Amino acid sequence: MLFDAFMKPTGPAGIDPCQPPLGTGPLKSAHARFPLRVFCMPMTASSAPESQQPIALDQPLPHRKTIREWLIPLSHRTTWRAFVLLVVDYALFFALITGTVVFDAVWAKLLCALAAGFVIGRLFIIGHDACHQSLTPHRELNKVLGRIAFLPSITPYSLWDTGHNVVHHGYTNLKGVDFVWTPLTAEEYAALSPTKRVLERLYRSGWAPGLYYMVEIWWKREFFPNKTHMPTRRPIFFKDSLLVAVFGALWIAAIAAAALATGQSVWLLELLGFVVPFFFWNSMIGFVVYVHHTHVKVSWHDERTAWSKAQPFVSTTVHLTFNFKIGALMHHIMEHTAHHLDMSIPLYKLKQAQSKLEELLPERIVIQPFSWKWYFQTARDCKLYDFKQRCWTDYQGRATSTPAPVAA
Repeated sequence: MLFDAFMKPTGPAGIDPCQPPLGTGPLKSAHARFPLRVFCMPMTASSAPESQQPIALDQPLPHRKTIREWLIPLSHRTTWRAFVLLVVDYALFFALITGTVVFDAVWAKLLCALAAGFVIGRLFIIGHDACHQSLTPHRELNKVLGRIAFLPSITPYSLWDTGHNVVHHGYTNLKGVDFVWTPLTAEEYAALSPTKRVLERLYRSGWAPGLYYMVEIWWKREFFPNKTHMPTRRPIFFKDSLLVAVFGALWIAAIAAAALATGQSVWLLELLGFVVPFFFWNSMIGFVVYVHHTHVKVSWHDERTAWSKAQPFVSTTVHLTFNFKIGALMHHIMEHTAHHLDMSIPLYKLKQAQSKLEELLPERIVIQPFSWKWYFQTARDCKLYDFKQRCWTDYQGRATSTPAPVAA
């Protein structure tokens, strides 16, 4: 089964890793898990705009299906817009990589390299939408566009689909299943070898999200993963890994050829034309995923029943807000509560969807204005997690957050 690809044989009590999450159908693909009921559900009287009123904090949270109905008008996807987004970002990517070659000043080359890494992130977000079947109305076209969008990030489409759509979205912040930025307990940390303790501290220092993502996610679980991290061997996994490997090899070869043709240092151009953009991209996605699900108000769970009662589609995600339209530059990936609630909403409708949720669910959604002070304070506070006390702790096991309430 697909879960074998990203999980150990055993998970939290009450979970069979070989069964589909949340009572959905067979795990043939992410599309099978999120069928067209999301897109085609009729507008009912209970979900009509005129009947929508904010749900007070002391009132029960509506069923996820009901909340999704609120957002149905925002799930419409257009094919032409997907092509425009992809073409524009690819044009930016190739222009910036070209800039690392044609500019003489090293500072200009470096600026292009960093910007190229950012654009790789934008392309990845487009591929992320395609993988969720929210980029265009056409399933097979989404698969093609998603693979194209994922090329500069060297991300194999089918492997990422399995780990993200099936595991992460199926069991967000459920320890033993969701594997991205999963916190250790004090006992688990104490049992680590000295080397792994240093690595864990580095990952959670706030300074190394790129190293974490590149090593723990991309290298171990996505790029030709070994049987330890991918026990299931599917031909499409190898083919997608080979596809991005060929793209990466051609990218590196093109940079080397450009260096020789222009009489520049091959090593310097490879550093600025490939290594820096690729590492910036890893840092960007490592940071994004960290701040999406790590916050003193965001809880983790190690038992499925309690996790399910906590309405994880709302309680385990953060809406991080930025000044200067940075959220829009990142294709609105930070409107993350709306995305987790309904993956069918395209990236260009997420801002509206998030606003609708925050209007109708006041005080339930974690909204965090970004600042570097907040970010590094979070990194200091969210080191380990005490699942019995339901709070974050430091490395000495001292509580650094208020215990999460127990869901009724």
